[in-house]
Amino acid sequence: MTLHWKLVIDARDPHAQAAFWGETLGYEVEDNSALIERLLGFGAVSEAETVDFRGRRSFRDLIAVRHPDDPYDEENGTGLGRRLLFQRVPETKSGKNRLHIDVHSTPGTRDEELARLEALGATALRHVEEAGTGWVVLADPEGNEFCLH
Repeated sequence: MTLHWKLVIDARDPHAQAAFWGETLGYEVEDNSALIERLLGFGAVSEAETVDFRGRRSFRDLIAVRHPDDPYDEENGTGLGRRLLFQRVPETKSGKNRLHIDVHSTPGTRDEELARLEALGATALRHVEEAGTGWVVLADPEGNEFCLH
């Protein structure tokens, strides 16, 4: 049996991170606006716990992106497959990642993909060539390392 899971990433600005990683991976930003409207109606969340993001009401402190081909709950917009959830935390990144994302480009297109990711806000940290292969270590806009193969 496969477990349902998501990768949760701490962020100072979860919405900016969702925009970056959505564009990087070709994922869709989840639309939780219907759920939020219901929760507001019940008094379970306050207006202060929401923000407008891309013309939709979103939670202020968390937002997710999901693979566009994966199923999702139509009532609340939550993905049921591959997804990244960004949650607001007060502190900035303070050390090396213990977990990171590898992004794989189409063979022969790594330089073009690197340029695209840098235009989205990534920073190339170093180029690695070893064991007959190579990759680029990058940082996302909040400094989280990831690799481009």
